[in-house]
Amino acid sequence: MLNSLPPRLVFAGLVLLAIASMLFARVYLQEFLGLEACPLCMTQRVFVVGWGLFALVAVIHNPGVIGTRIYAGLCALSAIAGGAVAGRHVWLQHLPEDQVPACGPSLEYMLDTLPFSETVSLVLMGDGNCAATMWTFMGLSIPEQTLILFTITTLVCLWQMARPCPQPRAQL
Repeated sequence: MLNSLPPRLVFAGLVLLAIASMLFARVYLQEFLGLEACPLCMTQRVFVVGWGLFALVAVIHNPGVIGTRIYAGLCALSAIAGGAVAGRHVWLQHLPEDQVPACGPSLEYMLDTLPFSETVSLVLMGDGNCAATMWTFMGLSIPEQTLILFTITTLVCLWQMARPCPQPRAQL
């Protein structure tokens, strides 16, 4: 039954999932609850937007079998990279307090004063701000929820790459 879904519909679902994720992060967590996003959170958002944009291009392009697999692969790569960052974030949150790295400068400051490659390196390392658990839902922190989201997205994309693409029905 799932294999009969048109690839375009699956990509549209990935676009909607990315939009919902970004709205939840920006509107609910940031605006409503007043939580500031740490550098690792911002990096994870970049990868959510990445898979969403690849999926949007796939919806617009509506490619054949090979194109579907390429777009699904690009979405998967973005989700895997985001999952790696989320995994690092979860690891930081579970460190004992005495092993948590010191808090660093803000992302804006680093982008203004440091070379880009050094900023990326520092952001991916995370700091004490990233280790704080500010909000949970069902016992899961935001990075843990995001890691689940990236895992589900990766699995959908891998399925999209490997599944037999449905053949269009003949018009009568």
